[in-house]
Amino acid sequence: MIEGWAGLAPAIGEIALLSLACTVLLYDAFAGDGGRRLTAPLSIGALLALLLLLIQTWPSDALITLGGHYVADPLASLLKIVATITAAIVFVYSRRYVADRGIEKGEYWILSLFGLLGIFVLSSAYSFLTLYLGLELLSLSLYALVAFDRNSSVSAESAMKYFVLGAIASGALLYGFSLVYGVTGALSLGEVASASADLDQGASLVLVVGIAFMVVGVAFKLGGVPFHMWLPDVYHGAPTSVTMYVATVSKVGALALALRLLQDGLAGHHADWQGMLVVVTMLSLAVGNIVAIAQTNVKRLLAYSAISHVGFILLGLSTGTPMGNASALLYTIVYVLMAAGAFGVIILLTRAGFEADELTDLAGLNERSRWFAGIMLVMMFSMAGLPPFLGFHAKVAIIQATLDAGYTWLAVYAILMSVIGAFYYIRVIKLMYFDSSEHEPTLMKDPTARVVLSANGLAVLLLGFFPAPLLTLCVAVIAGAA
Repeated sequence: MIEGWAGLAPAIGEIALLSLACTVLLYDAFAGDGGRRLTAPLSIGALLALLLLLIQTWPSDALITLGGHYVADPLASLLKIVATITAAIVFVYSRRYVADRGIEKGEYWILSLFGLLGIFVLSSAYSFLTLYLGLELLSLSLYALVAFDRNSSVSAESAMKYFVLGAIASGALLYGFSLVYGVTGALSLGEVASASADLDQGASLVLVVGIAFMVVGVAFKLGGVPFHMWLPDVYHGAPTSVTMYVATVSKVGALALALRLLQDGLAGHHADWQGMLVVVTMLSLAVGNIVAIAQTNVKRLLAYSAISHVGFILLGLSTGTPMGNASALLYTIVYVLMAAGAFGVIILLTRAGFEADELTDLAGLNERSRWFAGIMLVMMFSMAGLPPFLGFHAKVAIIQATLDAGYTWLAVYAILMSVIGAFYYIRVIKLMYFDSSEHEPTLMKDPTARVVLSANGLAVLLLGFFPAPLLTLCVAVIAGAA
């Protein structure tokens, strides 16, 4: 552990992101109405510069600093790089969408950057204090973004639900932290892990209650059943560009919270939290896949689809093994790529005064654009877990880790639920290729978004043929974590 000003050096990513966000804030404040159109390109440029910095400062070993509250390790760096790339993709897809709806204000990009800063803090958090600070920084940014379209009563209602339920979940998580701190006397996750190993019976009972509250907080932030109530309403009510941010970038932050807590702080108490996680996993797989079948709104369909994918992520985490954690990390990265592509196609179908948020809006997409219908087909097949697409390999990694941990019945249950879930993905493909379009054959004319969306789809396709390097990287960073 290093102290003093030298201890700030490993946090160069957070310092750079904060500086860039403040620069964008100041530029937007003084640019005037004419100059504000450059706020979005400036934000995207800032993310690309940040990405280069993160790659150059990749750590070879884990380093704990800032009084034991912060850790710089390969896991944190990978999570930050994934979140930065995803945020840049979301920004590119969003630029024309927010301009067409008159909500292209500087606050949109700045709040997104501060939400990303919250994910950075979560990724490197090594104590209850930094975990909570990162989580609240991310959550408060998301609440404001969901309500960003002030002329939409649906957005305002969604933001209010999200805020109230999010506050309850944050309270549960904080109460869990306080109980565990009360019996261990430690804030640092490493000290919690060692102090909680020698507790007497009474203190152990309090510890288990604290762990239960923390699992509730983690399950809520990921969107696991029965703590998923906010998710369909927020996906439906928020502007589609914000929904994409919640569905992709924020998922990386939620996984960071889960990995840091369960792997770094509570790995020795696997038996105490595994049962709760298994119940949430089973409910998420069942509710997500079955309820999605009845949806007619594409954003709500993707919301329930996300719940089922969260079930797979929790399945990997519930094994408590390094391979299980690595497969959950792989699954999250793959899901984020697939969700970004799916929402990218939906945004491409929108135009001023028209939201393509019903399933029927996808009808006849093949007649309007064979290329982007093909991109959507890749995303749907990949989400369904069909070979050789990337989603298939992510599901296989989770199933293999579950079997290796000895939970054969749970692996069979996940496969069965996945087969049921394939129905609604295939229904989207049927609409695109076999139904007629009721809309004008126009797609959003944004060359940059089209190029990035094409690259997004090709990445999911090509990585499906060569998945080994990505899985190897996930295994390596989990092994090198603090």
